[in-house]
Amino acid sequence: MTKVAVVFHSGYGHTLKQAEAVAKGANGILIGIDAEGNLTDEQWATLNAADAIVFGSPTYMGTVSWQFKKFADASSKPWFTQLWKDKVFGGFTNSATMNGDKHSTIHYFFTLAMQHSGVWIGTGLMPSNSKAAKRDDVNYVGSFAGAMMQTPSDASADEVNGGDLETARLYGERIAKFATAVTKQ
Repeated sequence: MTKVAVVFHSGYGHTLKQAEAVAKGANGILIGIDAEGNLTDEQWATLNAADAIVFGSPTYMGTVSWQFKKFADASSKPWFTQLWKDKVFGGFTNSATMNGDKHSTIHYFFTLAMQHSGVWIGTGLMPSNSKAAKRDDVNYVGSFAGAMMQTPSDASADEVNGGDLETARLYGERIAKFATAVTKQ
């Protein structure tokens, strides 16, 4: 059975909702980075055993949260032995504005995955970019590189956009599909 690990930091609960949607689509395991940027030994073992790793963080000041960055720096231990080589990777993020420099965060995830000698999977979803498009449509934010979500700064975690969550779920499905194909080789 393919194992997908969704490792993420969520400051206010919005990115947690997105992580849950990715994990639902991938039938994956959630690994929350704590408020101090740490994982337990058991969580590290889960990442090491996974076939796919999906990174998630809110976009703060144009990149990942400091907690996610601390995790990324600590991932130099598996990097040194290339423990995550050839795993499937993906990533997702949320910010308060439609752009919010979210692509910088996705690019950070992509670079981290490439440093681990991984295989990156994009969304495979066409953007909802016609005049008839509605905010709740799948991939309304329009990202090919990873799942992006926009949540107003004054919205609670229960007010995240349904279309953005469906985008995340579909992305999780796609990552699991590719991870299954890679593990069968």
